Amino acid sequence: MTARKHESWDDFWTRVTGGGTETIRGVEIQIPTDVPLAMEQRLKALEDSESEDDIREMVGLLFGADVLDRWAENGMGLLEFKTVLAWGMAHAGGAKVTFQEAFDIVLAEEAAEGKAPNRAARRAVSKRPSGGTGGPSKRTSSASTSSARRTSRA
Repeated sequence: MTARKHESWDDFWTRVTGGGTETIRGVEIQIPTDVPLAMEQRLKALEDSESEDDIREMVGLLFGADVLDRWAENGMGLLEFKTVLAWGMAHAGGAKVTFQEAFDIVLAEEAAEGKAPNRAARRAVSKRPSGGTGGPSKRTSSASTSSARRTSRA
């Protein structure tokens, strides 16, 4: 019988989940490989909360303590944050999405809500052509749309 090589839990879990690290806005984070139990419980309790402390707590559970503050200090914007959050939650749920795929998910959600997050994102979303020709609308002259002035008959 051959002796089995001992493998630590951390080494085993990293091997089966494909965990690792990623640097985002200058901050090295562990790539989420599972949704922490504490996060699952807190999400239900904070379902409608928009408190910055609650958001910081959730991000801390997923990516590590103080990560949100460090990202903010390094200039992370809202669209960027939403993209990283979508990417992290997808990885935590077992889907290994790219940053581009996470960005596309965020843009689709923003479009579904009827708002483009910023100029760059609006440009990234495909635009429908105008009318049946696919070209821009043409200005209608005021002569064809105005009515003739009438004088009163007193």
